Amino acid sequence: MWSELGIRKVLIYRVGSLGDTVVALPCLHLIERRFPDAERILLTNFPIQAKAPAAAAVLGDSGLIHGTMRYTVGTRRIGELLRVTREIRRFAPDLLVYLMPIRQWNRVLRDRMFFWNAGVRQIIGLPGEQALTYRFDETTGLYESEAARLARSIVELGDAQPEELANWDLRLTEAERNAAAAALAPLQGRPLLVCAPGCKMQANDWEQENWRALLGRLTRRYPSYGLAMAGAKEDAAICEYAAMDWVGSKLNLAGRLNPRESTAVFSQAAVFLGPDSGPKHLAASVGTPCVCAFGARNLPGVWFPPGMRNQIVYHSPACFNCSLEKCIAMKKECIRSVTVEEMEQAVVRVLEPEMRILQ
Repeated sequence: MWSELGIRKVLIYRVGSLGDTVVALPCLHLIERRFPDAERILLTNFPIQAKAPAAAAVLGDSGLIHGTMRYTVGTRRIGELLRVTREIRRFAPDLLVYLMPIRQWNRVLRDRMFFWNAGVRQIIGLPGEQALTYRFDETTGLYESEAARLARSIVELGDAQPEELANWDLRLTEAERNAAAAALAPLQGRPLLVCAPGCKMQANDWEQENWRALLGRLTRRYPSYGLAMAGAKEDAAICEYAAMDWVGSKLNLAGRLNPRESTAVFSQAAVFLGPDSGPKHLAASVGTPCVCAFGARNLPGVWFPPGMRNQIVYHSPACFNCSLEKCIAMKKECIRSVTVEEMEQAVVRVLEPEMRILQ
């Protein structure tokens, strides 16, 4: 049991990169609603890769948190563990909200011991051994999303309502929206298609030839559309290659905008195209329908973006849910089986109702 009396400082524990932060948004909104006057600090990790922006870059000036503590994920260095322990003791949280990914039970026990040693006495969201799983919906054939699982883990605080778009609000600033508008100005107000083909994991990579072929088809089908390519600066080359056959107006914005400015760009798009990577969650958070080529390294549904208009192309070979970041033995059978034709038809299912309205 926990007591909400005297909760003035809340420590929120969530690690990961862009997508991991975005799927926690409904829970962060709930925590703010429940403790509006408390100081809320996020304990998270330093980015593992250059392409994985820090949580602070995603949350920005949203007000959902007031600051971060960071550490090197997976560290065993005594010095760094003591440093984090001291930081937590100095902050002296009245409550810890545990929003960690599913992990082995012994690691959960280790976390509980660590925070106890750091002086934390009240914890919400720490799972029991039987809770370390995703629920399956027989009617849809999908597993609950990570956002839904996180919401379930802290239901003691209330209903995070991850199905409601308002609970995904990053609270973009006027300056961020203006930066997006300036970046899109060369497209002169054309209807917009956004594509972010890059990803961190080899197992999720639909490969640049497929993206080029898809965009080549879409430019012929939708010649009035402008195209904006997006991603980190490391994605600039694949963005350039994928857009080579686009005959209309196009921009390569990879590396030119931060995650929140990119979200403002995505908010202007009729559709977002990408693999299973963080940008799809940014697009979905502003209500933009996503067409995504998914590998099957995770259970179907867990990392699907929120929203009813999304089109997810996910194939389930015998080896699905492998959790591999790099697939060698099966040669990425799951995502390589996703065809350009399937993705094109998925885009059509999103855009054709809009095209009838415009006509």
